[in-house]
Amino acid sequence: MHEYTLKVAGLERKLPIVRISDTLDIASFVILGDSELVIRAAEALKEKIPDADYLITAEAKGIPLVQELAHILGMKRYFVARKSIKPYMTEPFVTEVFSITTQKKQILCLEKEESDLIRGKRLLIIDDVISTGESIKALETLVRKAGGMIAGKAAILAEGDAADRKDITYLERLPLFPVKPSK
Repeated sequence: MHEYTLKVAGLERKLPIVRISDTLDIASFVILGDSELVIRAAEALKEKIPDADYLITAEAKGIPLVQELAHILGMKRYFVARKSIKPYMTEPFVTEVFSITTQKKQILCLEKEESDLIRGKRLLIIDDVISTGESIKALETLVRKAGGMIAGKAAILAEGDAADRKDITYLERLPLFPVKPSK
């Protein structure tokens, strides 16, 4: 198995290279369960991110990072946009997203009570990796639909062309690995 060595926030991780389509391999970066990396990345991001009233992420891989960032920033509340409408949600706010890792269209939604808290507030969008930017765009739509403002967008890694974007804050670049056509 091929690996990519990632150095981020003073740590080194060996990431497996996985095929996600006939033309593209990616270095699989999963922060779920890696508390050391989450804590170190949150500390490093804290120094680079703009002020915000709240943090928001999409379910599920960004949750540990947004939890740790909220903790070190002294925030009592953050938001997680869910990938399905839950039975307890009243008047959910919903938007659609196409993710590179799932290769299909998904929804993101917030409960009405959460959207009421967002109205008029500055939100910082947090993710583990920004690649195509589709998840970030969907979160922006959701925040604006709820009446919130975007304070900024931040991630641990910017993958591929996302590293050239000027509107995101990130710690390190993560390359993409195009598959060479076989002859």
